[in-house]
Amino acid sequence: MAEHRQLQRAALLDAARTLLIEGGMEALTFPSLAARTGLARSSVYEYFRSRAAVVEALCEVDFPLWATEIEAGMASCDTAAGRIEAYVRGQLALADDPRHRAVMAISAVELDEAARERIRAAHAGLVGLVVQALEDLGHERPRLAAALLQGVVEGAVRRAEQFTAGGRGGCPVESAEAIADAAVALALHGLAPQGLDRG
Repeated sequence: MAEHRQLQRAALLDAARTLLIEGGMEALTFPSLAARTGLARSSVYEYFRSRAAVVEALCEVDFPLWATEIEAGMASCDTAAGRIEAYVRGQLALADDPRHRAVMAISAVELDEAARERIRAAHAGLVGLVVQALEDLGHERPRLAAALLQGVVEGAVRRAEQFTAGGRGGCPVESAEAIADAAVALALHGLAPQGLDRG
């Protein structure tokens, strides 16, 4: 019986992922989950009390997998600078995933503060991945630098979202690749043209 419930719960989460990819947060409804899994709508409530509970479960399952993907990308690099670049590009690729975007959008609106704090903690765990690379580069305050680097990543994500539907106010459309390149350059070289001239 317990195994059956685990399988049904996993099926519901798979259906939720598919719905988020296909239609964003508006598509994630209990009737849709029921239709995708062949369960009665009342049966869905036996597993999740609300849409927010579905989103929280997705975060609990998927965030560690996403972190593992980013960590694997970093591990494949031979240099500290390469690991930092992989970290930045990995997070930007993750942010471009429609399922991740939808989960984050729903979590910001529907989850309670305790659940949002758990999600923030999971994201903060990603910052820890880059601390060692910054230490290897000889950074004097790697934890502070990692936190600030996360701010660069989040700014790049917002920039990409801003231009997804085209430029605003006469600004040119910026590709996701150009935004990622700029974020990596800022992470590795700062604002100076070559990252060396501070004068």
